[in-house]
Amino acid sequence: MGRVGARLFAVSRTGSPVRLVIALSVAAMLAIFLLYVSVAGGTPSIKPSQLHGRSDVVALDGKVTGSPAGDAQADGLRFRMRDVSGESVSIPIVYRGSVPDLFKVGREVRVEGRLRNGVFVAKKDSLRTKCPSKYVAKRT
Repeated sequence: MGRVGARLFAVSRTGSPVRLVIALSVAAMLAIFLLYVSVAGGTPSIKPSQLHGRSDVVALDGKVTGSPAGDAQADGLRFRMRDVSGESVSIPIVYRGSVPDLFKVGREVRVEGRLRNGVFVAKKDSLRTKCPSKYVAKRT
């Protein structure tokens, strides 16, 4: 080690270890948080045909069927969802909150919530629509 290296080593050894301990603690907390979010922090995503018997909070992906009725700001917007693949199972949904402009029958949507007494009660403002196929390039 040369003089400069020895001097840098000596300065770092004589400094307070408090900064190092704080920095390592913050880094460890961030690493634990990232691990938690990547492994267990997400909401499971399922299809309407997989909902039967579940009572936990899930993200439900499917296609809007039937005629939506009600007011999303008052008593709730009521509609039904089925699997995108066309499974015959359809689930009644009650949703409160803002409704995306692209929401309509036949559109693929995603809502988060839980099944209660045979009705999927969506969390407020969790309704999302998927982009319609007109935005996808045509195949030739």
